Amino acid sequence: MSLSAPPAPDPSSGPATLDEAAERANDAAGWVEQNWSTWLSVGLRILLIMVIALVLRHVLRRTITRLIARMNRSATAVEGTALGGLLVNAERRRQRSEAIGSVLRSVTSFTILGTAALMALGALNINLAPLLASAGVAGVALGFGARNLVTDFLSGVFMILEDQYGVGDTIDAGVASGEVIEVGLRVTKLRGDDGEIWYVRNGEVKRIGNLSQGWATAGVDVTVRPTEDLDEVRDVITAVAEKMAKEDPWAERLWGPVEILGLDSVLLESMTIRVTAKTMPGKALGVERELRWRIKQAFDAAGIQIVGGLPLAGTEAAAADPTAGVAAPSALASPTSPQSLAASPIPPQQAASPGANPNLSK
Repeated sequence: MSLSAPPAPDPSSGPATLDEAAERANDAAGWVEQNWSTWLSVGLRILLIMVIALVLRHVLRRTITRLIARMNRSATAVEGTALGGLLVNAERRRQRSEAIGSVLRSVTSFTILGTAALMALGALNINLAPLLASAGVAGVALGFGARNLVTDFLSGVFMILEDQYGVGDTIDAGVASGEVIEVGLRVTKLRGDDGEIWYVRNGEVKRIGNLSQGWATAGVDVTVRPTEDLDEVRDVITAVAEKMAKEDPWAERLWGPVEILGLDSVLLESMTIRVTAKTMPGKALGVERELRWRIKQAFDAAGIQIVGGLPLAGTEAAAADPTAGVAAPSALASPTSPQSLAASPIPPQQAASPGANPNLSK
């Protein structure tokens, strides 16, 4: 059914008579009567499309919100337990789940409302081909202009979905390193070792070294004199390691036995013994310091000298060299030496001798 309007009056024909006005009113009423069903069907169709779109959007967003809340509750439940120590903390799980939920809700709203708008325009018999072509060109131009922003956003989405790092992790992102204090879809915020805050764009991160996942390795090099008994040194270090593994909080931080790998190097004045241990992530430095502390105390009690330390009791220093303060003899000390004769002044009578150069006497 056509939706064309009734013919407009001709202004050049002069004022309309009563019969002409009545005829035009009848034509308008007939046109409305002919097209009201089409208007009603199109309006109802558009209304139905929008209602279905809004209801579907509300249901999906509510489902996503409940799913995210359930994930947060499960993370809070395991926090503080033995299992929670091995998993990521609740704050990290919360931020990760909230970021994922925000992305899903935005994508859901954009998809549903965009589809509903296109269906409504199609119900009005509007040709969508030029509109879609213009939107495609605008999208390409926007993509070229904001490619860095798109790259950062996509990198942040995949980083969160893959759980590469989270709040509380210590990472090395190449451009900066430190503890993660905030994770976003575009920017990751790090706190450096000196307290500075780094804002790293997710698109600039080419590699990530996570120092808080899995386990860490604590390594200690023990340097002693080459004359020490290796079996005794091994026994002392083993006793220190066994005692440390049974005490708190080191029993929790050590995830494996302290191993003595053997001699790392042997020199004329020293030899180095390598000691390692598998530890909880982020606790390797503290374990190394405690191991050095305990090994030094045990060596002092056993009489084992660490290279660079104070000499042991009963060890006498080497006798001083009596010739250390004596200067080397000089050739000029003897007046009859050729060096002394060459450096002595010429006597006056030798300068006035007959064979001397006459120019020297003038």
